Amino acid sequence: MNEIVIRTDALKKTYATGSSEVHALRGVDLTIARGEFVAIMGTSGSGKSTLMNLLGCLDTPTDGGYELDGVRVEGLGKNELAAIRNQKIGFVFQGFNLLPRTTAVDNVELPLLYDRSGRKRDTRAIAIAALERVGLGDRLEHQPSELSGGQQQRVAIARALVTEPALMLADEPTGNLDTRTTTEVMAIFQELNEQGMTIVLVTHESEVAVYAKRIVEVRDGRIVRDEPVRNRRSAAADIERLVTQERSAA
Repeated sequence: MNEIVIRTDALKKTYATGSSEVHALRGVDLTIARGEFVAIMGTSGSGKSTLMNLLGCLDTPTDGGYELDGVRVEGLGKNELAAIRNQKIGFVFQGFNLLPRTTAVDNVELPLLYDRSGRKRDTRAIAIAALERVGLGDRLEHQPSELSGGQQQRVAIARALVTEPALMLADEPTGNLDTRTTTEVMAIFQELNEQGMTIVLVTHESEVAVYAKRIVEVRDGRIVRDEPVRNRRSAAADIERLVTQERSAA
């Protein structure tokens, strides 16, 4: 098993806008080992979203190299990139991206139905197990409209887990959630990371990034900071603190 999940070498992305060029990434060198929990931070226009799209194989670099779990990604075609996304990456988005008139278990099972590798046989059982893993074993037949925002994000996390990906890529996963629900979702991410899941979290909120183990800050298309999180917070401990406060106020 490859111990390096992400390795980029002078990764660049340039967009042509009319007669001018926008240099969204200007040569990013980034290495993330298996089992890390990394928060990528940056303001709007910093390049963090472009970096996320490249790491998630949703876009291709203009120049430079990218290796994902031992596979060279740059230069691959659309079908090959789609297979990489399905087999090696679990995505969690700010907007949940759930099918609206589809049950939780059917939403979670969906990525397995597109997996042509033959690795997964009893897809229903795997989907149920993933929902149980995020605490939604009693919500299998609920549609998104019957779930809270936090529960919908849990379904999205379960969906990201079912293919046993090398990498979980979360793009502003708490952007639509209140403080309490944000903390609950981060507790799930921390628990999954403790179980060995490699997680890359894209966020502009420092209050969220402190739940990761490492912060990578992007500015003007370059990495300007890459360091361990100081005074890392425990989401589980923060939830206990919130519950105590609520009881005291009742």
